[in-house]
Amino acid sequence: MFRLDEGLKVYLHRAPVDFRLNINGLAALVQQALGLDPFAACVYVFSNRQRNRVQVLGWERNGFWLLLKRLEQDRFIWPSEADVPTLTVEQLHWLLEGIDIGLVQRHPQRLYERVG
Repeated sequence: MFRLDEGLKVYLHRAPVDFRLNINGLAALVQQALGLDPFAACVYVFSNRQRNRVQVLGWERNGFWLLLKRLEQDRFIWPSEADVPTLTVEQLHWLLEGIDIGLVQRHPQRLYERVG
């Protein structure tokens, strides 16, 4: 499986997308529907209506790349939070593995000033 850099910003497009859109169509969707820069150092995640396919669009230095994952029997569990939710790279990998990221909860990060 591929791995993305941990510091990369991930934007999730909530509404289903017609997968006949090519790279240019998805980049235009990022710009018009999400109001974001498709050339930014981040990735954009899209799903089809059946939630059995996911496309990840990104820009790297001199061109776009597009990843597609198709499930044969299962469905992706799509979050339903904000208008343009941002995910961590770790959450994106969870989503691609079929984990419901809305149910996963970590312990809060603790910052202490002294021991004891």
